[in-house]
Parts: sequence; structure tokens; C-alpha cells
Amino acid sequence: MATNTKANTNADTTTVSKDTAPADLYRHGLRLLLEKNIPAWVDLWDDDGVFEFPFAPEGRPKRLEGKAAVGEYMRGYPDHIDLHDFPSVEIHRTTVAETIVVEMRGVGRLVETGGPFDMTYIAVVTVKNGLITHYRDYWNPLALQDPASDFTGKA
Repeated sequence: MATNTKANTNADTTTVSKDTAPADLYRHGLRLLLEKNIPAWVDLWDDDGVFEFPFAPEGRPKRLEGKAAVGEYMRGYPDHIDLHDFPSVEIHRTTVAETIVVEMRGVGRLVETGGPFDMTYIAVVTVKNGLITHYRDYWNPLALQDPASDFTGKA
């Protein structure tokens, strides 16, 4: 079953517990990204969580291991990408209750140039005990050819 909602149009789920459903945790995480609250977004991760980027281009990380690595990777995100909205978010349940598949689009602007940011994602996310344990992010690397979009400090 898929749900299609804008990230910022759901009931308040600011309290996250070990019983929080994966879809609710994910929506809460999108709101935190829109609020540019990266530390709170990182707090949604398990200490041993894994963040993978199968389509990452040369010079970008393909795999991050641990909450600390995720936090370091995301630290500069708002300084480079001013995220405005997720106009399309479809969350699909899987046969594994802890895992969801998300199709979404994020829009905003590149801070350095003022140019548009428009990214389509597919993510496979596993949540256990109310924390993200695995996140596979299938984003389009061609959309980030502008050096102003590099929030990792690696370019």
C-alpha cells in the first residue's frame, strides 16, 4: 500500500519512540530536513546505522557506517542546499514490516548560486526500535553536477 502526502502535511509526530512506524518516522525526518534541523534528523539514526548511495559518482561516498559518519556527512547540507518542499512523497510498505520503499521529490535552491534544486529519489529504509538502521538512497547524480550542490566538502 502506498501513501502519497506532502512531507509537511501530516499530524504532529514530534515524539518518536521505539514503536514509531517506519513511515511515520520517515515523514518526521522529512519535516526535520525542511526545518534544517540536521542534528535532530541524525538523532533518528541507530548508532550502527548504514547509509548507502548506490549511484554515487566518483569522489562521493558510496557507504557511510554509523550515526557519527551520517552526522558528519549531513552537517553542511543546509549551507549548500536550501530545501523548500517535498511535493511528492509516496511510501510503500513491504513484506518486511520494518522496511519501506519511498519515492519522492525534493525541491529548493542551491545556496551558493541561487539556482534551482530539484531531485527525485527512491529510498529503501529499514527502521528497528524507532531508529533508522539502513537507508539505501537511489538519487540521481546527474542532478548534482553543479559544484555548489556539494555539501560533503569533498569536491
